[in-house]
Amino acid sequence: MSTDAHVIMDEIGIRRALTRIAHEILEKNKGIDDCILVGIRTRGVYLAERIASKIEEIEGKKVPCIDLDVTPYRDDRNTEGSIEKNEAIQKQLKEVIHNKKVILFDDVLYTGRTIRAAMDALMDSGRPQMIQLAVLADRGHRELPVRPDFIGKNVPSSRTELIDVALKEIDGVDQVTIQNRREEV
Repeated sequence: MSTDAHVIMDEIGIRRALTRIAHEILEKNKGIDDCILVGIRTRGVYLAERIASKIEEIEGKKVPCIDLDVTPYRDDRNTEGSIEKNEAIQKQLKEVIHNKKVILFDDVLYTGRTIRAAMDALMDSGRPQMIQLAVLADRGHRELPVRPDFIGKNVPSSRTELIDVALKEIDGVDQVTIQNRREEV
């Protein structure tokens, strides 16, 4: 398989998008009271942490930030051992999400299946007041009726293209690329 990657967001673009999202979250929720940020592993966690830092800069208050592993809730992966993992996730979340405004973070929104898994994990763990969704890149092509509340960038794409988010914390660079996939014969 050969790929031709094109950078659609660089470090500055990502920083600007996250700053805008932080302001939009504050505006929509009239501050951060009763809010909790939940990052979907892996890259959603780092985005949530960056937004939490930005909100603290703006408001002078910390907002709770936790990570969520949705693997046991995926319907498209082998989830052997899910019962134990599900119980651990539920125990972790139960105390912190009850009656809170949960802002869920993911890097790319595509089919909506990861978000569905995250909402299942949240709802199994307690009863949030509301769940909002923030994504760095929204590429469309939903298989489920999921719509983000906060979007860094809309990226019109075909199903044959890949959107790749790289973050400094794990990839050493901040950038979002789009790649054309061409199967080699």
